This record gives sequence, C-alpha cells and structure tokens, in this order.
Amino acid sequence: MMTTTSLKLPDDLKKRAASAAQELGMSPHAFMVSAIEQAAYATEQRLGFIAEARSAREELIDTGRGLDADEVHAYLKAKVAGKKTTKPKTRAWHV
Repeated sequence: MMTTTSLKLPDDLKKRAASAAQELGMSPHAFMVSAIEQAAYATEQRLGFIAEARSAREELIDTGRGLDADEVHAYLKAKVAGKKTTKPKTRAWHV
C-alpha cells in the first residue's frame, strides 16, 4: 500500500532535484523516491556494519581470541591475486 507524504523543500533544493531528475530522464517524484531508497539502504548497511563490528568486539572480549590484522591483509591480498592461501587462525589477544 502506498501512502502520500508531503515534503517541504527549500526552493534551491527543489530546483536541484528537478534538474538532476531531468538529467537522468526521470520525474522529480521518481528521483526523490530513489534518493530516499538509497539513503535508507545506506543507513541500513552502515547500521549493519556497526552491529557486526560490535558483535566481533564482544566476541574478542569474551573469548580473548582474534585475528592478526597483518595476517588478514596478507590473506586478502593473496586471494585477490588468485594465489592459493589458507585462512588466518585466531590467536589469543590481550584486551
């Protein structure tokens, strides 16, 4: 179900949105819907990354084990280069 929402935009922003929409071959309405979708998605992604980081930190604190950053970087570089490599192992850490 779609509902109607009214946005009060400053004139300069309204003109910029209309101009950008025209350049993209879309209506100002479609442009604004797309912009809101993109902003919502970006926010959801950012919040997900933060939640994942907090969870990883809690796991590190709870277990006292984590990955060495240099080993992770070397592993990722090897994978990107198509080289055969093994995943880094967790180690005891001081928190």
